[in-house]
Amino acid sequence: MKIPNVTIQQLLEAGVHLGHKTLRWNPKMKKYIFGKRDSIHIMDLTQTLELTKVALEKIYSTITNNGKILFVSTKKQASEAIAEVAKETDQYFVNYRWLGGMLTNWGTISGSIKKMKKYEADLVAENRGFTKKELLKMSVKKDKLERSLGGIAEMKKTPDLVFIIDTNYESLAIAESVKLGIPIIAILDSNSNPDNIDFPIPGNDDARRSIDLYCNLIKETINNAKSSIPTPEPKKDTAQDIKETIQGKTVQEIDREKLEQKFSKDKKETLN
Repeated sequence: MKIPNVTIQQLLEAGVHLGHKTLRWNPKMKKYIFGKRDSIHIMDLTQTLELTKVALEKIYSTITNNGKILFVSTKKQASEAIAEVAKETDQYFVNYRWLGGMLTNWGTISGSIKKMKKYEADLVAENRGFTKKELLKMSVKKDKLERSLGGIAEMKKTPDLVFIIDTNYESLAIAESVKLGIPIIAILDSNSNPDNIDFPIPGNDDARRSIDLYCNLIKETINNAKSSIPTPEPKKDTAQDIKETIQGKTVQEIDREKLEQKFSKDKKETLN
């Protein structure tokens, strides 16, 4: 299993250790907090380091087992970063707004995705037969659906793993994942609720440097996992006249020898 090497120095340089002001903390995060400085909680990077490795191992195993990951963060600081890593690694993402039932009411959501794709097809068709006003309305509806559903447009089934930045923003995504039994990896700041998170990563969920570090580590892990999957051997082309050899002889040669032996045996029996 090849996961990126992470050091405490990297975490420090990215500001992962910086939590929120002590007045805004969640007491459930106490075990992940090292102390406080200037009224700001400091995360225990020793735990962050170990838990990050555990989370990366889970991502690695998910990908090697042909699983898919859904990245979720609708907060401004992380929305672009998670969309970028999801696109580059061929995963799914939600970075605008979590629609109720995105996982638990997939029938309705998939219907909206089909509608979005129909709008796209109608807008690029040559002989559309629509007025300018109709096209404008169609474009607005398509853009609205694409903001919420574009990142899961190719998702055919529920994901195998969910990665979340800022659990306070994504309570609906957590509730639906828990209901369906989908494992969750989440970045947990000092004001987060760690309940129902299977693979917590205590750390700063606001600073762009921290978010970029998380995303880069995950991207590298996914790429390493994909490269470790053996390439399937090409199937033999039965349409072509492929000669199979047995002990250096072709099938045709063996068949001819059998016929000659049978003919020779029949001839001897006739003479006797």
